[in-house]
Parts: sequence; structure tokens; C-alpha cells
Amino acid sequence: MSRPIDPVTLRRVMSRFATGVAVVGTPHVDGGVCGLTVNAFASLSLSPPLALVCLDRGSNTYGCIQASGLFTASFLADDQHDLSVRFAEKREDKFEGIPYRLGENGAPIVEGAVGWVECEVDRHYPGGDHDIFLARVVRGGWRDDGVPLVFFRGGYTTVASPVHDEEAPAR
Repeated sequence: MSRPIDPVTLRRVMSRFATGVAVVGTPHVDGGVCGLTVNAFASLSLSPPLALVCLDRGSNTYGCIQASGLFTASFLADDQHDLSVRFAEKREDKFEGIPYRLGENGAPIVEGAVGWVECEVDRHYPGGDHDIFLARVVRGGWRDDGVPLVFFRGGYTTVASPVHDEEAPAR
């Protein structure tokens, strides 16, 4: 059996995989809202509409999502780098002073995001120091302008222009 890759090397290798950046939000168990920055979020299935997010078990948002059974994911725009940093910090007041609205499910949607989804947790699975939450996507929306924030090689970047028109068939 092969020895597993060491954490430092794995982090360096995986940093070469560009990912979008999202704020996952949910109602707080004590009232209000809570959330955190993620880049381990993915669309899983169109029919049925499913998404997944991977959350550190040590985050306060993890317990809130377990308790509420729902969350939103707001896909950050290139001018929201400061929000990504803020929501990655360990603090209780992440939404204080941040423009957001509550989705129909009661979870926060960050204003200015390029897109968002409202999700209901279906199940979760252990995955090392994180858990993988599989969720049904029940609503979503986007704005027609804006460029997504992208995480690459340990820093933030963006894309210059879309590769193809979203109405065009995939190639």
C-alpha cells in the first residue's frame, strides 16, 4: 500500500485547481444568521437538483447547518474579496454590517453575489476533518453582470470573460 501524500504537498497540489468562492449561510441556532467561506462547493446533479458542500466540523456554521437542515450558497463576485476573507475568520459577527437578505428558507443571501442557491440538506457523510453535506437545491438566482471571484494558488483572481455563452449547448 502506498504512503499517503503529506498535508503540505497536498495543499500545494490542490491550490493549482482553480475554484469559485462562496459564502454558505444558515440561521444561527441562537437566532440571527451565521456563515463561512467555502471553495469546496459543487453542483452534483441537475435531475434531481443536488449540490454538495464540504464543511469543517470545527466551524460554528457546521453545527448551525446540522440544526437547521438548510443553507444558502452565495457565489462571490470579484469585488467581494473582503467578504471571502471576513467569512473565513473565526468570529461570531460575520454578517454585521454586510448587506444581505433572507431567502425563502430563512438563510442569508449575500447582496452583490453573482449567483446564489437555497438548499435543504438531504444527508451528510464523514470526510476526514470535514463532512460532505448533500443537499437538494430548491431555489436559485443570479445577476447578469459581474465576474466571479476565483481562488487559485493560495490567492484570489478572476476570469476575464466567459468561455462560452451559457445558452449555447455544452461542447
